[in-house]
Amino acid sequence: MFAYILKRFLLMIPTLLGVLLLTFVVIQFVPGGPVEQYLAESKAGVQGMGGGDSGAGEGGGLAYRGAQGVDKQRLEQIKKLYGFDKPAHERFFQMLGQFARFDLGRSFFQNKDVWALVKEKLPVSISLGLWTFFISYLVAVPLGVAKAVRAGSRFDFVTTLIILVGYAIPGFVLGVALLVIFGGQLQWFPLRGLTSPNWDELSLMGKVTDYLWHITLPITAMVAGSFAVTAMLTKNAFLEEIRKQYVLTARAKGLSEKQVLWKHVFRNALIPIITGFPAAFIGAFFAGSLLIETLFSLDGLGLLSYESVIRRDYPVVLGTLYLFTLIGLVTKLVSDLCYVWVDPRVKFD
Repeated sequence: MFAYILKRFLLMIPTLLGVLLLTFVVIQFVPGGPVEQYLAESKAGVQGMGGGDSGAGEGGGLAYRGAQGVDKQRLEQIKKLYGFDKPAHERFFQMLGQFARFDLGRSFFQNKDVWALVKEKLPVSISLGLWTFFISYLVAVPLGVAKAVRAGSRFDFVTTLIILVGYAIPGFVLGVALLVIFGGQLQWFPLRGLTSPNWDELSLMGKVTDYLWHITLPITAMVAGSFAVTAMLTKNAFLEEIRKQYVLTARAKGLSEKQVLWKHVFRNALIPIITGFPAAFIGAFFAGSLLIETLFSLDGLGLLSYESVIRRDYPVVLGTLYLFTLIGLVTKLVSDLCYVWVDPRVKFD
């Protein structure tokens, strides 16, 4: 076991380096980098203050002179500010050195450490992810067991139809419908945010109620299709176990159907589901839904990643990519180790 874990940790290094290298190379060829964006914003600001031929005064300000653009000295200062005065390979190895110390760098445009930005956005993603995770599994697993026990019945047919319809409707489309009906026409739920403006003035019970009131619509939009795969996986796993010989033997010994189902079938059937718990649980913290966050004005990690890519905020893009990839690799290892915990018969050698 120790040798297997050590081997997996060693394999994480080239995988992590490959992901970072590929992303870094792609970034070098993407037009509209941070320098260009800075110049475009500065140009727009100067033109808005007095036209294209006006300059920025003394003190090292931007000297924009119509079609001539920015003077070379100022351009070199901007490149040095963003670290683009160094060769690409030197910047890459410098980035690796920072990441080895778990220094994710500093945002170009928000003037904050990437760690600070992640911590700011994490509560929103945790709220969305954890509620989605727990509700999905609490609904999907019992539903899958019930469908397996009643396989071929009207209940199985109706629930399968409902699951497939929910799975087919994109969460964003469902979110729009929920907003229009329950947020706009009926005005039962708020349209944006996780809390009300007077959050600090509310009592403890009032804060809990206000939070649940705000989170209902986005969670409903995210959960509707997320439990379909788990429910069908649970059903198929139980059906496969129910048809095995040891179940027939247990029934022949006189055990009740309840004892057979929960004492013998349950543990074996849940192996593929339980082993996915670590990945799903950790993913709940970081797998923010961009569309849901945008639709309901929730400032989470999904929106942060999207805005960072659009603005070419490379420290945020690469820093969050490094963090999420590392967490994903470790979580995958934990998921594999769960096989041994659930089924001691599994041997990695």
